[in-house]
Amino acid sequence: MTDFRDHPDLASRQLAGSVVWASDELFAQRENLIKPEPSTFSAEEFGHKGKVYDGWETRRRRDGGEHDQAIVRLGAPGVIHGVVVDTAWFTGNYPPHISIEAVEIDDHVGPEELLAASWTTLVDKSPAQGDTENLYPVADPHRYTHVRLTIYPDGGVARLRVHGEVVPDPRLLSGTIDLAALENGGVVVDCSNRFYSPPHHVLLPGRARSMGEGWENARRRDDGNDHLTVALAGRGAVRRVEIDTSYFVGNAPGEVRLVGIKGREDLDDPSTWIPLVARRRALPDTRHVLVVDASDPVELVRLDVYPDGGISRLRVWGEIESETYQRLLDEFNAER
Repeated sequence: MTDFRDHPDLASRQLAGSVVWASDELFAQRENLIKPEPSTFSAEEFGHKGKVYDGWETRRRRDGGEHDQAIVRLGAPGVIHGVVVDTAWFTGNYPPHISIEAVEIDDHVGPEELLAASWTTLVDKSPAQGDTENLYPVADPHRYTHVRLTIYPDGGVARLRVHGEVVPDPRLLSGTIDLAALENGGVVVDCSNRFYSPPHHVLLPGRARSMGEGWENARRRDDGNDHLTVALAGRGAVRRVEIDTSYFVGNAPGEVRLVGIKGREDLDDPSTWIPLVARRRALPDTRHVLVVDASDPVELVRLDVYPDGGISRLRVWGEIESETYQRLLDEFNAER
C-alpha cells in the first residue's frame, strides 16, 4: 500500500501555503503549523506567556467552547490523499481529538468568507495522541483549496501536513511555463533512489536554500546510475531546461542527461526517447541553463545523473500543445 506521505505537502510554506485564520493562538502562533522543517524543542525556553513551542498552541478553554480551529490556504490546490497532525513535543497539552474539513474557493477571499463557506468533512472527529505523528488517510476525489483543522477542546499541534496531488487551474498554464513545476501539475512518477530526500523537492518553487531542499540519493556501489522521471503539466514542446546543482559541492553528479518521453506507453522503451540534453559534464553548485533543440512534444522527461549525486531544482520551460491545453480546460470546467 502506498504511503500517502510520498505525495507532496500541499499546505507547506515551500509552496506558499498560509495559515489565514485561527480561533486562538495565545501560547504559540498559527504560522508554525506549515513550516517545512520538523518541530524543535528547548526545555529552557520560556516567554511572558509561558513555555515557547514550535507549533500552534491555544489557551485552556474556560468559556464553555468545545473546540479551537485554524484555516490553511493550500499553497497548491489539489486532491488530498492524507493528513498528518503532528503533536511533536506536546505531551500534557495536546488535543485528544481532531477533525479535518476542506473547501474549494479559487478566488482570493478573507477569513469572513471562509468562515461562512460550506465545508466538506475529510476526517471525522478522531482520536489524537501526544508527541506523535498522527496519520489520517483521506478518500475523496475532489479538488480543494483550503483545509480547516479543528482540535477538541484546545491544546497544541506542532505541524499540519496535507499530502496530495496538485490540480492547477489550467487557465494559468497558457504561454511558456515551467512544465515540470509542482505548482503547475508536474509530478515525479519514478525515482531510482530517495535515500536522503524526496525527489519532488526538485520541482518546488524558488531556489533551494540548502542541500536538504533538493533531491539527494545514496552513493552507488554498482555500475548503474540514478534517475527520476517527471510527468509534465501537459504534453508540450520543450524550449530550455535548467538543471541546478546548487549547494551540492562534493556530492553533485559527474554527468547528467535529460530525455523526453512522448507518452507513458513509451516509459520502458528507450528507443523512442527524444534527446533533450545529451549526456554532458555537470558542475557542482551550478545552475546549468540549457537551450533545447527538439520540436516533438513530450509528456514526460527523465533526468539521469551519473553515477549518482544531488540535484536542487529541475526546470523544463515550454508550452503545452493546443489540443492538450483545451482538454485540460474542458476537464477542469466539467468539474465545476
